[in-house]
Amino acid sequence: MLKRRRPGAQKSRQGSAQDSAQDVEEETMDAVTTKSKHDTPDTHSHVVRPADMEWKKTRFPGCEVKGLLLDKATGLVTALMKFAPGATLPDHEHVKIEQTYVLEGKLVDKEGPAKGLSVGPGEFVWREAGSRHVAWTPEGGLMLAMFQVPNKFFEKDGRVTDISGADWDELWGSVSNQT
Repeated sequence: MLKRRRPGAQKSRQGSAQDSAQDVEEETMDAVTTKSKHDTPDTHSHVVRPADMEWKKTRFPGCEVKGLLLDKATGLVTALMKFAPGATLPDHEHVKIEQTYVLEGKLVDKEGPAKGLSVGPGEFVWREAGSRHVAWTPEGGLMLAMFQVPNKFFEKDGRVTDISGADWDELWGSVSNQT
């Protein structure tokens, strides 16, 4: 849940975090960036409360996501990702740099040039643009993942898709060429 103080609203005299209902707007954060100027408190900082968000299933069994940030204009994505034991992210490419911080569990390269690479709790891995692999979580896991552009997934029928199954080039092709 995103909470914003209406312009001109004051905190209570005690300075507590409790605000009157009319002074605070609450809205569900859909994790999509806005196109406004960054000159007011409402457009400068965006607080996302993952504890108040529902996990969303992906098309990959055992993989759920909470989108924290999505900038459709640039492709920038930050997400919490939760994996059940044995869950696999099939053959995919990191179009630009990908970064993952493992909070719980283990992330293992099941296939690809770094096959066997294992990243555990408290460890951070980043991957070069163009890196391609299959990721696996033998014991499950919770990770904070950041992508400059969403991954390309290579389907068995030859299609190239994003995590939702949509045609990657149609959605992200134009932003992947931006520098």
